[in-house]
Amino acid sequence: MKQLLRNYLKTFKGLSPEVWWLSLITFVNRFGAMVIPFLSIYLNESLGITEEKIAWIMTAYGLGSVVGSYLGGKLTDKMGYYKVILLSLFFTGINFLWVMHVQEFWFICLSFFILITLADMGRPGFYVALSAYSKPENKTRSLTLLRLAINLGMGAGPMIGGFMIGTLGYKSLFYADGITCLLAALLMVYVLHPKKTQEADKEVIIDNPVSPEKDRPYVYFIIGLCLFAMAFLPIFTVVPLYYRAIYSISEFNIGAIIGVNAFLIVILEMPMIAWLQKKSLNNIQLTITGVVFTGLSYLALLWETWVGVVGIAIVLLTFGEMIGFPFSNKFAYNRSKIGRQGAFMGLYTMAFAIANIFAHNISLQIVANYGFKMVWLFLSSLTLVACYFMYLSLKELSKQPDANSYLSN
Repeated sequence: MKQLLRNYLKTFKGLSPEVWWLSLITFVNRFGAMVIPFLSIYLNESLGITEEKIAWIMTAYGLGSVVGSYLGGKLTDKMGYYKVILLSLFFTGINFLWVMHVQEFWFICLSFFILITLADMGRPGFYVALSAYSKPENKTRSLTLLRLAINLGMGAGPMIGGFMIGTLGYKSLFYADGITCLLAALLMVYVLHPKKTQEADKEVIIDNPVSPEKDRPYVYFIIGLCLFAMAFLPIFTVVPLYYRAIYSISEFNIGAIIGVNAFLIVILEMPMIAWLQKKSLNNIQLTITGVVFTGLSYLALLWETWVGVVGIAIVLLTFGEMIGFPFSNKFAYNRSKIGRQGAFMGLYTMAFAIANIFAHNISLQIVANYGFKMVWLFLSSLTLVACYFMYLSLKELSKQPDANSYLSN
């Protein structure tokens, strides 16, 4: 057991203090994201909004994510990631404190559009900051540490959130989200000095940068990633409704089940990433592996005669997430060397933002009209198409003499 613990801690060795601080800021921020897994239930049960209307609210959520990611990428290249992240955290915190008072359907759509625009404006900045604070050989592990912080926060958050709903009500989650965003901003001001960030910014600006939209292998990859994200994101909207409707699982237990996802990531992801980096598979091949696990998780949910299938599905989905997302991000990092990182990572985050527009709406509409089994078939089919586009990206890259420099993990 001691040897296992030493090996686990060894996987974190060599990461810079700035990466640790950035991960802590991310943890504080994501710990407060308690409302997201319960948003569809809150809108349905507390405000009486139908599944069809919830789908449109989530579309507004996705549109805000697209706008925020695009603006964040552009602003990061112009202003530097420090200012962009700080402004995003501060104004997101303020917006969480008033959005809970909105109850009319169209105002809810507008409010969540503004909220998520501000929240996702900081995402490209986080990726660029992580790249600037990491040595080239540590970038995948630095990203994994950041993801560990995200998942630890988002795993613990819903568990605490489920308890808070039962004792304090849904509005307490909005207060928690707002306050933790403001705390994350305060922590950033205190531990990451802007002068250090400005010096690091110089390292990621190159001459004659290439536009990511003109990079065909990257575009193919981003399309595949967007479809992958569309298959993954319903875990925050459709899956909680499924737990509730099919198995009558309480909010607290829903939070606990989602917490299993975070627990497995905290325990397994860093050692698994270190192990996979020693294998012969490249970044795109590993991303495809993660996509396949995600598709299998939804196929498992077709079996509704045993509640234990919920556990099997969340484990499969977690392995898909642990393998797919870190190596997809590493490929984006590597490819961004031919252009400005803000623009490349902005397009990377836009893949998730565009997925937010369609994933929740289409999935909820399918549930409302055809039931849960049909949506699981739809989401698993998306993973097949995602694999195809990633294969096209790999095929295009194989024609380039320097392909290995972008594919190596």
